[in-house]
Amino acid sequence: MRQQTSGPRSPVAVTKYLLPREVQVATVRQHPAVLIGPSAITLGGLLLAGVLSATYARGLINDIMWVAWGVLFLWLAWKAVNWSVNYFVVTSERLLLATGFLTRKVNMMPLTKVTDMSFQRTFPGRMLGYGEFIVESAGLDQALRRVRFIPYPEQLYLLICGMLFPSSADDEDDEDESADDQAEALADEL
Repeated sequence: MRQQTSGPRSPVAVTKYLLPREVQVATVRQHPAVLIGPSAITLGGLLLAGVLSATYARGLINDIMWVAWGVLFLWLAWKAVNWSVNYFVVTSERLLLATGFLTRKVNMMPLTKVTDMSFQRTFPGRMLGYGEFIVESAGLDQALRRVRFIPYPEQLYLLICGMLFPSSADDEDDEDESADDQAEALADEL
């Protein structure tokens, strides 16, 4: 299986959190659908401000309305900047979720502590191509429980399950090579 530790596709924001012996298997950014809600609110604010400005609002009220829309636009820009630096990383030893632009937060769970993992896809998620991972471990407090807006959820799920449940050493070499080829194909798609 081809594994990548760093390179042009590995953001520095992720590689600085990897241990020296750790191999980066997959890195994905949250699906852009995470920006649909803030974009819709900002667009709705623009339409409302435009209609009110053209019909009712005059003077100071008009100015306040446009300043409020400017604040809404800055909020959308902030959401986009945060989206651009959020990554879900699968390594040879753990799962990482790095989030935040000004305040960086890195949640992780060792693969050895994962007791159950599932993913779900809502109807919009199926239409747009994202899902949500639900990761369970034996501990009560989990830093990494839900990972939302994951692109390619089926492929990532199979990749992680393949790492959690490796084939036994008694399997034939042909089966191991076939599993390695499948895992490499999944990693290449990501």
